[in-house]
Amino acid sequence: MARITLRQLLDHAAEHAYGVPAFNINNMEQGLAIMDAAAAVDAPVIIQASRGARSYANDLMLAKMIDALEEMHPQIPLCLHQDHGNEESTCATALQHGFTSVMMDGSLKADAKTAASYDYNVDITRRVVDMAHWIGASVEGELGVLGSLEHGGGEQEDGHGVEGEVSHDQLLTDPDQAVDFVRATRVDALAIAMGTSHGAYKFSRKPDGDILAMRVVEEIHRRLPNTHLVMHGSSSVPQPLQDAFNAFGGEMPQTWGVPVEEIVRGIRHGVRKVNIDTDCRLAMTAAFRKVAVQSRNEFDPRKFLKPAMDALRDLCRERFEQFGTAGHASQIKVIPLAEMAKRYRSGALDPRMGGMADAAE
Repeated sequence: MARITLRQLLDHAAEHAYGVPAFNINNMEQGLAIMDAAAAVDAPVIIQASRGARSYANDLMLAKMIDALEEMHPQIPLCLHQDHGNEESTCATALQHGFTSVMMDGSLKADAKTAASYDYNVDITRRVVDMAHWIGASVEGELGVLGSLEHGGGEQEDGHGVEGEVSHDQLLTDPDQAVDFVRATRVDALAIAMGTSHGAYKFSRKPDGDILAMRVVEEIHRRLPNTHLVMHGSSSVPQPLQDAFNAFGGEMPQTWGVPVEEIVRGIRHGVRKVNIDTDCRLAMTAAFRKVAVQSRNEFDPRKFLKPAMDALRDLCRERFEQFGTAGHASQIKVIPLAEMAKRYRSGALDPRMGGMADAAE
């Protein structure tokens, strides 16, 4: 049994000062490539599914696929995570299908488009925490609205993302509020807003501190040194992948993602989970385009999918190595959900505020 909770995995990452990439999946090929990369470098894995992915693949198919991946790689701790849950039922049904971790994104209302109030966020996140912790599962919350500091709006992906213009303050997580939020909700991990966004078109230029506010990460970590932070929208959109995509008929405008060196900087300041989706999609579709152009008579889907899986595997392996995840899978002895539930009930896993948070009390 290699299924692990997010909390146990991120506790280990914090103890050993590394970060864990969280890769979104929709299908078998993505799962196989990610787990092959993890096995090659002895890395624990976070595989996550959005509501869109669950609708596309069907919950039953996803659940059986993860069971198979777990059986194929019993030595790799695997966290199955619900990405951007929009309401309690989304999180509850994920837990019913074997997810060991859920994200309750209370920064938006249930329509996943409208910015929510702080009180709404606290209330719904706390309810999901209570539900998940009863069975030993983990919860990630979000404070602040994911979106661009350049143009003041969000990007929609898989039906999720704020619509319309939002204020600059909403796009940056308030460190004081973060302390209160963690204390009130008892979340296991906190996603924060600092200028990243969904999709490929994150920045119109290489980001600096004005549009990628890593200072917010550092300040929240200073106040909450024991809280696991999460960076969403953190694909790097590498130039070689953009070039490969466009070389074979793609029309992707020049864009910039989150530089790997900035993610590594975040890992030094409490970031333990790094969400990556666009890079994975781009690696695979660039490979599809290459086959379609170079082998115009090819009609066997496997001849498209195998190179795409290889490209995704190589990308995932690179991120495992860059974030320091490699080499840690064999160090982890998975704690079952039932035992995690006992630890939650005993208070052993309650937030340890520490640092500036304690000083403020």
